[in-house]
Amino acid sequence: MFNTKSNVFNRTYSESSGGEISSNIYNLIIGLVLCWGFFVNWLIVKNVPVSSLTKIHPIIFLLGYFACAFFGVFLFSKSFNPLVSFLGYNFVVVPFGFVINIIVNQYAPDLVINAMVVTGMVTAIMMILGVTYPAFFEKLAPVLFISLIAVIIAEIIGSFFFKMIFTVTDWIVALIFCGYIGFDWARANKIPKTVDNAVDSAAALYIDIINLFIRILSIMGRRK
Repeated sequence: MFNTKSNVFNRTYSESSGGEISSNIYNLIIGLVLCWGFFVNWLIVKNVPVSSLTKIHPIIFLLGYFACAFFGVFLFSKSFNPLVSFLGYNFVVVPFGFVINIIVNQYAPDLVINAMVVTGMVTAIMMILGVTYPAFFEKLAPVLFISLIAVIIAEIIGSFFFKMIFTVTDWIVALIFCGYIGFDWARANKIPKTVDNAVDSAAALYIDIINLFIRILSIMGRRK
């Protein structure tokens, strides 16, 4: 069930389990899995009071968040079973939903909707570019990874030790995840088109899109 040597986007036809499906079905499954994640996030925002989340000690909340998210990533990236991968995907979606709930409640509903629209348009553009220029995004991958790590470290140090409020880094991270959307979509179209790989690709894209949305919302909120 688990492959400990290769991640999702390095899979070959010999490693993939399950029969090949058509490109249309493959893309449809990716879209449905993404929509499920967004729907779960919407349910959390609508039904989970923010006060119940803010009462949790920040360290406990963060530990729980990272534990669930990393466990979910481990499941969907190592499993060849679409049901197990989907379970792992939900372990990522739910903690993200709690974080999104806390964040969006700081902004006016119309601003949140505008950020969703902008995120959707940017995502569509980056997917088109990812398919059109896959080689470019593959070369861009190391730069994206190093840049993201550097920005995260800078934000952690600046926030905890210098109480800095970042604005430029929102733009940088938004651009990084734009690149990741193009990169992951290009890779999703290179691996064998199986049901499990569709679920795994959707999970990777979900993480990219949600991070992009959070940064766009922050940018638009500051501008307003």
